[in-house]
Amino acid sequence: MLTWPAPQIPQLPGQGGPVRVRDTSTGDLVVAAPGADATLYVCGITPYDATHMGHAATYVAFDLLVRGWLDEGKRVRYASNVTDVDDPLLERAEATGVDWRDLAADQTALYLEDMTALGVVPPDVYTGAVESVPDVAAAVRALVASGGAYVVGAPDATGAGSGDVYADLSADPDFGRVAGFDRAQMSALFGERGGDPDRPGKRDPLDPLLWRAARPGEPSWDGGDLGPGRPGWHIECAVIARDGLGLPFDVQGGGSDLRFPHHEMSTSHARLLDSGHGARTHVHTGMVGLDGEKMSKSLGNLVLVSRLREQGVDAMAVRLAILDHHYATDWEWTDEVLRTAQARLERWRAAVSGNGGPDPDSTLAAVRAALAEDLDAPRALRAVDAWAERSLTGVADADTVEGAPGVIARAVNALLGVRL
Repeated sequence: MLTWPAPQIPQLPGQGGPVRVRDTSTGDLVVAAPGADATLYVCGITPYDATHMGHAATYVAFDLLVRGWLDEGKRVRYASNVTDVDDPLLERAEATGVDWRDLAADQTALYLEDMTALGVVPPDVYTGAVESVPDVAAAVRALVASGGAYVVGAPDATGAGSGDVYADLSADPDFGRVAGFDRAQMSALFGERGGDPDRPGKRDPLDPLLWRAARPGEPSWDGGDLGPGRPGWHIECAVIARDGLGLPFDVQGGGSDLRFPHHEMSTSHARLLDSGHGARTHVHTGMVGLDGEKMSKSLGNLVLVSRLREQGVDAMAVRLAILDHHYATDWEWTDEVLRTAQARLERWRAAVSGNGGPDPDSTLAAVRAALAEDLDAPRALRAVDAWAERSLTGVADADTVEGAPGVIARAVNALLGVRL
């Protein structure tokens, strides 16, 4: 699958890091990538609606991590996916009378435009669920052969689905370590977030679907010994991450609503496929709300990046609005949030418009230090604000450094992804 164009990242003097992030599983701040190479997998979109602010906040957050790693001098390999066949996509296509393939293609293209406008560094490996089907089917067959999965012979409530394949969670002694939830919490969330705890024939209500046997009117592919069908969601990401990055890899990322079941399940599948290996660290972003509710496609309370762009809003102001909130916190999108970001963008652009200004070195160091400490973007913004204020109010001729505005502009671009 084709990805979007990569933004130009200016070279800066010196280097930053090491970048530390908060590991969801332990709650500890850990070095995100301890070696010379850094690997990241971020769960992609299910393309049945355009990019909303929750999506944008997640991808901008992990873009900061990629930029921090590059500033450390690391070799970065980043993988992501597009779940271009799944129940919500099929349901939206049927409701709107659009072929599911056309809907997925249109919304994926719009997502690529949004990421380009926001200056997000694209993944090196970008794989759709449809193109991953042969590899997923092979992985599911391997899990069945090893005893990590089983076939459910009883049909589901619709009378279809004999031949669905489920993971046997009892085969993974480390299941539950990603999210750290107890059984009651997992049971409640599994049903809320796409699981099927009441499916007849399952060994455990939490066992997740690996291969959905073909149903009438639904797309399906040849699964070899599995029969025709399509992949489950969690195994899709496990296989794409394994094949794109190798196991183990450094960081698995996504929104906090993916902590369970998606990241718990996909990590479990990866462990069973590769002798106990998965992501070393799990990092999750907070939820973005609107009018007191989490912004989500199911609720329809969406602020769309594409719509803001159509209204003439500068994508860099949208990015600054996101960066004004720490990635791990929940926050609300409001008109005031956007106005604050637009005013900040204007001040910064005015501050870098001259030939000279305050010494940039301490500001560059402050931005690097903020990002190294759990991607603290709000702290980084305040450091640039302080430099911009000194620049706009004027400095003594003796304290003016020629070329300082260029250094700050390049730093803001390279580290924060904001083009001035």
